[in-house]
Amino acid sequence: MTIRIVRLGTPRAADEGLRVGTVRRPPRGVPKSEFASRDYYDVWYPALSPSQELVAQALHATDEKQWRAFVRHFRKEMAEPDASRTLDLLAALSHQTNFSVGCYCEDEAHCHRSVLRELLAERGAVIE
Repeated sequence: MTIRIVRLGTPRAADEGLRVGTVRRPPRGVPKSEFASRDYYDVWYPALSPSQELVAQALHATDEKQWRAFVRHFRKEMAEPDASRTLDLLAALSHQTNFSVGCYCEDEAHCHRSVLRELLAERGAVIE
């Protein structure tokens, strides 16, 4: 059993399981009824996305110093009780079932999902 960290909108793996969208906004121009069939997500869970202010910070990060500042602030948001408990839950579920979490960003290295990967691993999640 594992968690996959994915780019939303990409083809699903055969055994991927439930896909959780950890994004601030739904995909533009896609009817809600088609989110899953177009490989975006089955469940939208914006609580694991950066705040709107941090999304802007990440999008404007042009160097590693700015990116590290984003990561530091996002980790602080994810340390809040509700987000932290959700990460604990996902880490525990990764030992029982397959599922994925993702975002739209093309480059995972400069996407909040890379931070989610680290946070889940720190909690003992099984990550593919």
